[in-house]
Amino acid sequence: MASFEVISILVENNAGILARISSLFARRGFNIETLTVSATDDPDFSRITLTVIVEKNELHQIVSQTDKLEEVRDIEVLDQRECVFREIVLVKVKTDETNRAEIAEIAKIYKASVVDLSPSSMIIELTGKPVKINAFLKVLEEDYEIVEICRTGVTGMKRI
Repeated sequence: MASFEVISILVENNAGILARISSLFARRGFNIETLTVSATDDPDFSRITLTVIVEKNELHQIVSQTDKLEEVRDIEVLDQRECVFREIVLVKVKTDETNRAEIAEIAKIYKASVVDLSPSSMIIELTGKPVKINAFLKVLEEDYEIVEICRTGVTGMKRI
């Protein structure tokens, strides 16, 4: 059965490494669901965090093939029970004077922040686990018109 997996890859901070990794995934038929990349505390290295939905045997295959790339220094599948995961979403919702307070109250329940307000829309920011973000979006979609969604992708870190 396919499962949602988070893969963390420490790579040399060289031009083209992200393209090589994404090309490797594409050639093998794996779709990258989310992707985040940033420099680490050492400017010579970057951390790529990506998510995929794969079978267990496919996961082993893609991890071992990625590990063979010259610039890859470390790769690991992050165990969801041993890690902290977060994602950020910005959601633009169509509003007017009749529903603005209701939408702001929903945002408050989810500990989200209204970061922009205009006469016709509201932009809300929420940080949390992907399951929390999905639940928030589902609640908004039920009664309100979502104009635009922008998600960062999952990032994660092992607990000690």
